[in-house]
Amino acid sequence: MSSPPETRCEHAEAASLYALHALPASEAAAVETHLRDCAECRREIETLRPIVDMLTSWPTDVLRPSQGLWERLARRIAAETGGEPLLSPAEPRLKPEWEEVAPGILCKLLATDAARDRVSMLVRLAPGTHYPPHRHAGVEELHLLHGELWINDRKLRAGDYNCAQPGTVDRRVWSETGCTCALITSGRDAIL
Repeated sequence: MSSPPETRCEHAEAASLYALHALPASEAAAVETHLRDCAECRREIETLRPIVDMLTSWPTDVLRPSQGLWERLARRIAAETGGEPLLSPAEPRLKPEWEEVAPGILCKLLATDAARDRVSMLVRLAPGTHYPPHRHAGVEELHLLHGELWINDRKLRAGDYNCAQPGTVDRRVWSETGCTCALITSGRDAIL
């Protein structure tokens, strides 16, 4: 728990910015030196660490404001500071969108090859999400990009690859941490 503002170390705000990776590099060395001597600021950083770790594991497109929100914020900041609004470049319109296919499961279709019965997609599981048991209609290739994923009794970590053969069954697929993977599979897998 954070200390009340009136009793906080005078460097607590800089320590918090340091924990959030939002402190200019020119000030980071001074905060690191201060942290060696200040238990209060070290505790503050330890309190923030799980939150920062959770936020940094989120995909950046989740954290990025919409074009309209960005423009409103830029105009408001410019009005308050007397500067020019820093407008975000227009987002490409052809970018595939994430679709929630089940609670806590998002997919972004990248390509479909109907002749070979293959689909390529990115799949995201929110923390604590289970993917339903399923039988593979064709070869399934999964490359875990971020987070951790359990497939039956095997735990995958970012960078791991899993290949499942046609007819095999994944009885338990879930992620405690949340994860993102690249998946190439058949469009005819059977949910059990």
